[in-house]
Amino acid sequence: MARRRFFVDALRNGLAELHGEEARHLTRVLRVEPGQQYEISDNHAAYLAEIAEARGERVVFRIVEPIPAPHPVAPITLLASIVKFDRFEWIVEKSTELGVERIVPVAATRTEKGLFDASAKRAERWLRIARESSQQSRRVRIPAILPAVRFERAIAETAEYRCFLDEGEAPPLLATLPAERAATDRIAVLLGPEGGWTDAERQLAKASGWRAASLGPNILRTETAAVAALAILANAWSDESRD
Repeated sequence: MARRRFFVDALRNGLAELHGEEARHLTRVLRVEPGQQYEISDNHAAYLAEIAEARGERVVFRIVEPIPAPHPVAPITLLASIVKFDRFEWIVEKSTELGVERIVPVAATRTEKGLFDASAKRAERWLRIARESSQQSRRVRIPAILPAVRFERAIAETAEYRCFLDEGEAPPLLATLPAERAATDRIAVLLGPEGGWTDAERQLAKASGWRAASLGPNILRTETAAVAALAILANAWSDESRD
């Protein structure tokens, strides 16, 4: 059985501390004892560590040895149009599991009114979900979740490969991938809102160099499209990441 992984703020002299709810879970639910081993990450590297002290809301880990990091997939930025927050949380969780480096909430023309302004109050919760999902999926780094932006700002994102998902007459996503790919490529995928893009948004995206791409003939929910696209892109660049 794989050891559980926890994120810590920093390592100092071979020690790291965990506080708050996660520490309480370890001490009061799991009833950990000194000497028991877990994995920790300082958001830069992962380590095998043992419990040195566990009391109440404070757990101290002692580093045993570094853990080899898996080959990273080329960095992916998901620019996701904001949908109802329970479903956007699902996007944050699953895209974290699929390895995104950055998540940018986007307000498109057809984004439900009020979601853009309310998104700032959700940022802390989204970060907590990303942290928990990173621990579950045994990531070394937690993805960055940036402040929400308007569509016009979103299409200014730079990357070697940029696509916007469209249910219109766009070529399949696989057909838009570059023939030559490298682990250092930056990837950006732009995800539309419920109701899809307006014609004006399509024209602006194409004029800015974004490639329209389709995930098939069926109309997918925003969160479904996010998972499908990220799985394809991560796998398309995975072989290059191992070179």
